[in-house]
Amino acid sequence: MIKVNNLKRDFLQGQQRTQVLKGIDLAIEEGEFVAIMGPSGSGKSTLLQLLAGLDVPTDGDIQINNKFLNKMNEKERTIFRRKKLGFVFQNYQLLSTLTVEENIAFPLHADGKLTNEKSKMINALIHSVGLEGLNHKRANLLSGGQQQRVAIARALVNNPTVLLADEPTGNLDRAMAEEILGLFLKFHRQNKQTIVMVTHDIFAAGFADRIILFRDGVIDKVISRKDSDYAKYLANFMA
Repeated sequence: MIKVNNLKRDFLQGQQRTQVLKGIDLAIEEGEFVAIMGPSGSGKSTLLQLLAGLDVPTDGDIQINNKFLNKMNEKERTIFRRKKLGFVFQNYQLLSTLTVEENIAFPLHADGKLTNEKSKMINALIHSVGLEGLNHKRANLLSGGQQQRVAIARALVNNPTVLLADEPTGNLDRAMAEEILGLFLKFHRQNKQTIVMVTHDIFAAGFADRIILFRDGVIDKVISRKDSDYAKYLANFMA
């Protein structure tokens, strides 16, 4: 589903060039749930921005669903992102004066008017994320956990090939974070949704099939749920 080859990203600050990604090779299978962890400045969020087509690499290839993002122009990336990718932000990024239903429907307006079929899909998503009865409640009147549920439904409304999430539980307490992660797991298992999640929280990462650890712009370690020491690693990390 996702193939990254020799991916590099440099940033210029005055005359100083900083290499944030130093040649990343990565493959993510269709239907896989992957967590990316690492200290601040390790390059994990930069990678997510590149996978989302919100930034372009200095060098290397990004292939998603057999399409090369790095070979697209800005307009092509925008269309690809709208049709194939869903993005969940840490700060929700909802339109505060719009209702739950209107926020979820917002990405669909780019492709024309809402049809009855799309309206039914929105209602089904509202039910799936546990927001029944809140269709017409404004986003600024919702709790943080409810807002993140809206953000997840909005990210899924176009039936994306890949769901990307940047610290989706960063602003939530543990109980609410567990509920949100349960939703990710639900869509991953029931719909075989491919998910790539950046997180600093090993508790959140423990929901994933694989944990990819970043350090200084390179992949330092990859831990799979299939590995015999997966549970031991999580326990040691959380101790």
